[in-house]
This record gives sequence, C-alpha cells and structure tokens, in this order.
Amino acid sequence: MTVVQDVEPRGLQHCETTALGVLLRHEGLELSEPLLFGLGSGLSFVYWDGKGMPFPFLGGRVKPFELTRNLAARLGLTLTVAETTSARRAWENVAGAIDARRPVGLQLDSYHLDYFRTKVHFGGHVVAMYGYDEQDAYLVDTDQQGGAVRTSLAALALARGERGPMTARNRSFTLAVPERPVGWQEQLLPAVRDCAEAFLAAPIANLGYRGIEKAGRLVPGWLGRAEEPRRDLAQAALLMERGGTGGALFRVLYRDFLGECVRVIDHEHLRTGHRLYGEAAVLWTEVAGLVEKAGESGDPGHLRQAGALLHDLSRIEGDAMRALRQV
Repeated sequence: MTVVQDVEPRGLQHCETTALGVLLRHEGLELSEPLLFGLGSGLSFVYWDGKGMPFPFLGGRVKPFELTRNLAARLGLTLTVAETTSARRAWENVAGAIDARRPVGLQLDSYHLDYFRTKVHFGGHVVAMYGYDEQDAYLVDTDQQGGAVRTSLAALALARGERGPMTARNRSFTLAVPERPVGWQEQLLPAVRDCAEAFLAAPIANLGYRGIEKAGRLVPGWLGRAEEPRRDLAQAALLMERGGTGGALFRVLYRDFLGECVRVIDHEHLRTGHRLYGEAAVLWTEVAGLVEKAGESGDPGHLRQAGALLHDLSRIEGDAMRALRQV
C-alpha cells in the first residue's frame, strides 16, 4: 500500500473545491470552501439542451476545471496537468505523483465509481487521490459521497477513460504553492469583478443572467419535454439542489464567499451583492421544489410558478453582478 502522509481526507460540498482543498492543505495553504469557489470565479449559469440529450440541464458553475485554472492563476500556484489517451500512461502519471508523496487531482466520470449511489454519467466530476494498493485507489470525494472513500483500480480506469460530455482525457493534476504565495486577500476584488463581467457579458443567450431568463421561458414547458416526467423532473430538481452543490445551483457558496469578502473589505457593492445572492439562493431552492412537485403531480402550474421565479432570479442576479462589477 502506498499512501501520501499528512493528507486530511476531508470532504466538502462541491467536488472540485473538495479536491482543491485536499491538494492545497497538503501544501500548507488552508482556504475555506467559499473562498476556493469565489477566488476561482466559479459561479455561472447555463441552460443546456443539446442534441441527443434526454432532458435539459441547468448548470450553476463554470465548466469543469476552469475553476482550478482560475484559482491557480490568481494565487500564482504551479498547476501541472497531464492528459493522455493511454490507460497505461494515465496510471503512471497518477502513481508517479503519489509515489513522490504528492496527492493528485483527477477529473473523471462518476458513473463508474464503486461508491457512487446515483448511477448517472457525469464526466466533469473531480476527486483527490492520495493512495493505492493492489486492488483499490484511495480517494477524497465530497462529504455527501462519503469523504474518504475507495474504488477499485479497474473502476477508476473506466471512470478516467470515459468519453462524452464534459469528459477529459485521463486528466490528472497537481498544485504547488510558491515560497512567497500571493495573498488571497489581494485577489478578492479581481475575482469578484472577473466573475461578474463573465456573467453579464456571456456571448450566447443560454449563459449568465440571460440564460436564467431563457430558462424562465422554457421551464414551464418541461412536462411536454419529459419522456418520463416523474423521473426526469425529479432528477432535474435533484441536480439543482444536490448537484448544485450546497443547494441553489451554487448560489449558497457564492453568497458565503461574498460574506467572507465583506468581512475583509467593507464595500457597499460587496454588501449589495451579498444581500442579493442571499435572496437568489432562497428562490433557487423554491424553483427546485416546484420542479419536483410538477414531476410528482403532473401539474403544469408548478412549472409556471417556477418560470415566474426564474424571471425574478434573472433580474436579481443581473442586478447583483452589475453591482459587483463595480467593486
């Protein structure tokens, strides 16, 4: 058995921030989950209904691994990334890091992981790996998935090599903190401004606050879009509250990040953003509940109510990001 010592296998709420937390704590840098998410400018929105998709998907964060790249660039971290189509080389990349006593982050498809109770393909899942033996890999996943967990090496290889939406080619990565790291306090306002600008200036109408407005128009028709409404709408609601980690499509995490910003920098626009994202988090949870009720009852009235709330959310989040862009 080969295990990296001094790894704290603590699961957080979101998979990518969980992995980042493990890697950075091992390097001696401790940041809260809201800070990891916010400094990585992780908040976003997408209404995604691509060809061949059985049902639309609402996403509340930037695309997988973008948060990691943002955070590394902002804090001056050394991010080393390996990708390959070779299963043998993929294993060597990971084993080499662990043999050198460094935990490693992995992007993979959670469907194949032995400990996952919900078997849905999601190629943007991220875990930290800190050890292995002849049969199993030792991972850190979210608190919801068990924190310190194991999966077979065979399952891990399948998860890493899967192809499809959001997948990467056996991606693994490590992080190193420089001797004189960039002070994270100095990077709060740039991170807030960058996130706000991307949210407001999204190039297509299914992203950012315009994407929320589009969802408000389309969600009322979801009963007709669903092949099995009870299953499909329940799954959509689950992803919004449990896959939208922390609840409310990541708005809870971003609210808490802005709260930490306000404690460091007392700025009027930060306070406005914090208040508005507190309102948004509550409304997103209501939207998820209405979507779930519509699936259970078949009553389209619940989806009409959800659509009306989404119109409100587009306005609220747009106002919040316009304030935050000015910090």
